[in-house]
Amino acid sequence: MDHTPAPTGRTRLDSYVDRYAARTAGMTASEIRALFSVASRPEVVSLAGGMPNISGLPLDVVGGAIADLISDAGPTALQYGSGQGTPELREQICEVMALEGISAHPDDVVVTVGSQQAVDLVTRIFCDPGDVVICEAPSYVGALGVFKAFECEVVHAEMDEHGLRPDALRAAIASLCEAGRRIKFLYTIPNFHNPAGVTLSAERRPEILEICREADVLILEDNPYGLLGFDQAPMRALRADEAEGVIYLGSFSKTFAPGFRVGWALAPHAVREKLVLAQESATLCPPSFSQMAVSSYLREHDWQGQVKQFREMYRERRDAMVDALEDLMPPGCSWTVPSGGFYVWLTVPPGVDTKAMLPRAVTARVAYVPGTAFFADGFGSSAMRLSFCYPTPERIREGVRRLAGVLEEEMELRATFGATGTHEALTRSRYDGPGSDQA
Repeated sequence: MDHTPAPTGRTRLDSYVDRYAARTAGMTASEIRALFSVASRPEVVSLAGGMPNISGLPLDVVGGAIADLISDAGPTALQYGSGQGTPELREQICEVMALEGISAHPDDVVVTVGSQQAVDLVTRIFCDPGDVVICEAPSYVGALGVFKAFECEVVHAEMDEHGLRPDALRAAIASLCEAGRRIKFLYTIPNFHNPAGVTLSAERRPEILEICREADVLILEDNPYGLLGFDQAPMRALRADEAEGVIYLGSFSKTFAPGFRVGWALAPHAVREKLVLAQESATLCPPSFSQMAVSSYLREHDWQGQVKQFREMYRERRDAMVDALEDLMPPGCSWTVPSGGFYVWLTVPPGVDTKAMLPRAVTARVAYVPGTAFFADGFGSSAMRLSFCYPTPERIREGVRRLAGVLEEEMELRATFGATGTHEALTRSRYDGPGSDQA
């Protein structure tokens, strides 16, 4: 008699799936990461990724500083360090934040592995499954991924050209409180927003603080672009006017280099203690080498002069993108004009789905990020994020030219098939039309 077990269609790998924690259901690849394999091809003009352009860095100076660090302090730089970060770097971080009006003590600074880890640590210590985080609409995809992974519910509050709308925030808080929901914090990017490119106006900032103060809602202020304004001094941070109700996040990825992965959180004293404990459980300590390298750069180099060069470089690229959009985009499109940072938010004519259109754009050798990546609720299909930080001005214009051609073709197809035409029909019309070798 044959005692061979009947095939079940399952493999040993399936048993691991059964063992995963429930929260792993929220861990999915972002739409930006999914673009990397195609956006990195040399023939594709990538307006997708927000990679800082470090070509202007004096690499000889950076290399010399690192060599001196190893020669002079190698045993310390290559050893474990404090879970809070090195004292020298925390003091220097306070000097950086002072440019935005923040008066802080180094004891309340926690160094993190980029500001992305800071978002993770804050969410880890505050949020239980089902808790609510209020975010702008749209919001940073990396933060949305963290909130989803920790099983939070994201509720969006609308923005306009002046940033987060106070009336929208007030309405969101009132609706959630009436429903008995627990709001853990407001996550906001007030300066040169990723992805929207807008900045919270100086007039609205006190009102946003007052709304959150009255409702006892903590603010998580994420500010990686604050020093990269094109035409103005750094704006006063929310944390500068509210020490107890705001956790401030910063990063050296945009003002120095992302490869060092050094960011920080400035938090009220009691919160600081929990962040250090969370940091120690996650990584034991942030890398000493990276911290000491950044400290050496800040101490020995004219880093503010370097930031000024970055601002001028990004302003030139912003101008190239805005000029190209004005010259080449078809009627019905609109876009933000950022006063700093890396991004333009482009809204397309009604009926165009930017996520469905992306494969055709890649075929035309241009990449962007569909707006749906920046919403937790499926919205954003009529928008896209365009990044101007990395390509040269000439490549930016060529990328916009290609994108405009794809959009024009999409609009023509929509006009031909009507708003109810299926994506499959549009795809066939593009690839299997008259003259095609397809049957």
